[in-house]
Amino acid sequence: MFKKLFLAAVLFAGFSPMAEAATLSVATANVNLRAGPSTAYPVVTVIPQGAGIVTYGCLPGYSWCDISLGPYRGWVSAGYIQVTYQGVPVALTPVVAPRIGVTVVNFGPVYWNTFYTAYPWYRSWASYAPYAPYPAGRVTSYERTVQCAGGSCSATRAATGLYGGSASQSRTCGGGECTAKREVEGPHGNTASRVRSCSANSASCSATRTGPQGGVVTRTFQR
Repeated sequence: MFKKLFLAAVLFAGFSPMAEAATLSVATANVNLRAGPSTAYPVVTVIPQGAGIVTYGCLPGYSWCDISLGPYRGWVSAGYIQVTYQGVPVALTPVVAPRIGVTVVNFGPVYWNTFYTAYPWYRSWASYAPYAPYPAGRVTSYERTVQCAGGSCSATRAATGLYGGSASQSRTCGGGECTAKREVEGPHGNTASRVRSCSANSASCSATRTGPQGGVVTRTFQR
């Protein structure tokens, strides 16, 4: 069954077996296959527990992995993937993954445009929160500052990832209004941001997302 799934995935993706590394794996639970490496991305399909899947690679740190189930391609948290290591079924961990040839891969608009053009949410790329360029526990520097003056306060957090990415968050509140901003820069220089502003006076908020390709989506809602 694994062999049939592998061949189907290769044909659907348009890659030859020599062009892309693949590792036969098993899903350890019923889990959503998502269009990106975060629960914020839409669900492509549901992978049944015990289903044979193909793992093509994982993000740095092996937090989320690029996999296929038959004709479906997407991302699953590595905690739901089981592989065979030294003849024994084991969880796919940062220690095991490189030893069995699971490589580090990236996620971005090229991947999105390759696999999701037929889906109804394909044109909503810019509306999804950018994934962090580094996994939890892989931060090389971190800084947090808080300042208050004249009835307003601001807080800033900034971190740099092991693989060159960076992320920052800031929040400023005063006079019944708050503005929060998040910026992410990937290892290759692509940036994305999200700005949210809320006013107690009008009881409304606005949120603006700017994607790595420059797409901008803004929505306004009442609190």
